[in-house]
Amino acid sequence: MAEIDPTTLLRGQLVDLRPLEADDATLLYRWANDPATAGAFDALQPRTLAQVQRQIAEQRALTEEGGELLIARKDGTAVGTVQCRRVGYGRYSPAFNIGIEVAFDQRGHGYGAEAQRLLADYLLYVFPVGRVEASTDVENIPEQHALEKAGFTREGVARAASWRGDRWHDMVVYSRVRGDE
Repeated sequence: MAEIDPTTLLRGQLVDLRPLEADDATLLYRWANDPATAGAFDALQPRTLAQVQRQIAEQRALTEEGGELLIARKDGTAVGTVQCRRVGYGRYSPAFNIGIEVAFDQRGHGYGAEAQRLLADYLLYVFPVGRVEASTDVENIPEQHALEKAGFTREGVARAASWRGDRWHDMVVYSRVRGDE
């Protein structure tokens, strides 16, 4: 089998994934702190612009510990971010957990599904892991559909796994494993 350039795995038909750049700091800061968009960016805790700039400067690419990428439409417009972090099932069983945020006005166009598929393809190709997992609130039907469209398999429900909005929420757990089509 011929070797492929792994960065081609980060380019899709609708969106491309790219490392965060210094010029993205203002946008990420706004997404994390603007009440109109903050709900879409739960993983982005409100923080100062200097903190966002420092995070971007410290993280230029995905590593075996994880990282964050910007989701950009083909015209270059930023529509969200995807993140991954290393998790494990024992000492010799590394995996990645992924998350996504897509701006409210950019949802429903397939960007999130494609971004999650691209990220999972990349992680399974580049790193020696057997599993990429994601979870979403049981009430978040659009994200469940996006994960299924991205090739993830629903595994079950993790009860009371997420504290948000002054109550515990059940989470649906999904995965892609090495060898899934």
